[in-house]
Amino acid sequence: MEKQPHYYIYGINGPVIKVRGGRELPRMSLVYVGRQKLFGEVVSSSGEESVVQIYEDSTGLSAGEEVEPTYRPMSIELGPGLIGSILDGIGRPLSRIEEMAGPFIARGMNLDSLDPEKKWDAEVLIEEGEVLRPGQIFAKCTESGMIEHRSMVPPQLSGRAVDVRPSGAFTVGEPIAYVEDERGRRTPLTLAQRWSVRTPRPFASRRSIDRPLVTGQRVIDTLFPVAKGGCAAIPGPFGAGKTVVQHQLAKWSDADIIVYLGCGERGNEMTQVLDEFRELKDPRSGRPLMERTILVANTSNMPVAAREASIYTGMTMAEYYRDMGYHVALMADSTSRWAEALREISGRLEEMPAEESFPAYLPSRLAGFYERAGFVDTLGGDEGSVTVIGAVSPQGGDFSEPVTQNTQRFVRCFWALDRSLAYARHFPSINWNNSYSEYLTELMPWYAENFGADFEEIRGRIMSLLNEESSLMEIVKLIGADILPDDQKLIIETAKVIREGFLQQNAFHETDTYMRPAEQMAMLRTILRLYDSARALVADNVPLRMLQETGIFAELERMKFGLGAGTTAEEYMRKVDGAVEHVRKLNS
Repeated sequence: MEKQPHYYIYGINGPVIKVRGGRELPRMSLVYVGRQKLFGEVVSSSGEESVVQIYEDSTGLSAGEEVEPTYRPMSIELGPGLIGSILDGIGRPLSRIEEMAGPFIARGMNLDSLDPEKKWDAEVLIEEGEVLRPGQIFAKCTESGMIEHRSMVPPQLSGRAVDVRPSGAFTVGEPIAYVEDERGRRTPLTLAQRWSVRTPRPFASRRSIDRPLVTGQRVIDTLFPVAKGGCAAIPGPFGAGKTVVQHQLAKWSDADIIVYLGCGERGNEMTQVLDEFRELKDPRSGRPLMERTILVANTSNMPVAAREASIYTGMTMAEYYRDMGYHVALMADSTSRWAEALREISGRLEEMPAEESFPAYLPSRLAGFYERAGFVDTLGGDEGSVTVIGAVSPQGGDFSEPVTQNTQRFVRCFWALDRSLAYARHFPSINWNNSYSEYLTELMPWYAENFGADFEEIRGRIMSLLNEESSLMEIVKLIGADILPDDQKLIIETAKVIREGFLQQNAFHETDTYMRPAEQMAMLRTILRLYDSARALVADNVPLRMLQETGIFAELERMKFGLGAGTTAEEYMRKVDGAVEHVRKLNS
């Protein structure tokens, strides 16, 4: 019998260690390092020497300690119990770690993401002798009050079902049945399955994008929508409100499941997310929001190597629920801190640096991450999607830095946050002049059906008014507003209503935090009704000042609160018509 080689630590450089002994270790395979069996991954091999990055603090390791190979890739256990949980960057359950080791993660705690002892009441959907195909749902159970977990035949497995057990209570590791292939080999089917986090899960085919992720945020839904299965980036300087925007999308978007990934976030921010989501009620079901949410927390004081792996952990879980037929939204906050972790690891590996010391493969890593989003036909015959919304934190708000520039190459929706808007307390601070969405063409049939046939015209007019205001404000800064004719003053006044009444939205206001699509369109139609009526007055030489004195412009700025409090859009239309008629009578 061949003797297994003995691997040992040869050199240590932070989370990067060099390993020698016997033949080289397989690249991207897992190893356990040292006496405490720290979790690590082989990142390169050359001859007898391999380089391993470990996902824990390397303090106390010394040369000569043993390294134990597993010869399998870094993977995560997928199954019932993920919903409502909070995991670290490599998929370990933080609640169970706290029970065992207290508030700080002890080294060498190599726990699986699922509770191995908890039993789930599963309904078995297959029969003895049935031919099973990859992705087929063979059992289902209630994972939370909002999510039904559908256990699937692993993608690489097919054959005949044998030894099928009746419906009942099972742990995630108990066999429900066996799959027998044509050679007679049997593979157990359990509620859980393992999957390599760096390998995209397969699907039958990609579908064309045809519907938006409805968020209830007016500036996003109306001006810069993101499609289900699409990608969006939220770049902005520190303090511009990236995290708040992502919180809003996680709370109110019409995704079935939210995977919220805190990549290098401050610990108190992740605590705030956890506390808020436990207290918030889902608007569709009235149940706690955590019943459709998974939190992945790799806070800024956690090991850098685990931060680099965390986005793949989150994406793998998102793909798993997509394969069940759910629409999943993945919030990555922030990919800049992930890229910084990539840069630090690359530096320790002594790789050739590229722009701003980021590794040369930064663009390909970003592309590989965002490409895993999509609207697909699953192997099981359902439809599902993963929508990725990544925050980017360019230092100093410089959008020309490598992470922002490369992200912009791979996403089709760009919500550029503006520091000046944030300082003016305008939230979301999405700058309408620097943002864009390339999904509008594909989504226009859906908008015409759900927002109204006039949506494209209304959106075009709103954007035109905002662009005209930007040009006029350059003149106002030089010579003042008084010299402008009334028709140009009307553009500025209407654009102010659009900016402060429609685009500005208070995330902490009971009624303003979310607005239904029908109400969004009602607001825009009312604002344009006022603009058209006022323009007719100005054309008849009626001073704009007379209409301003009626207070109708200020009334429409407050319309967003009235619609949520029971006032109808028709009442606001009557107020507009009444104000215009009043001015006509005064001027006649």
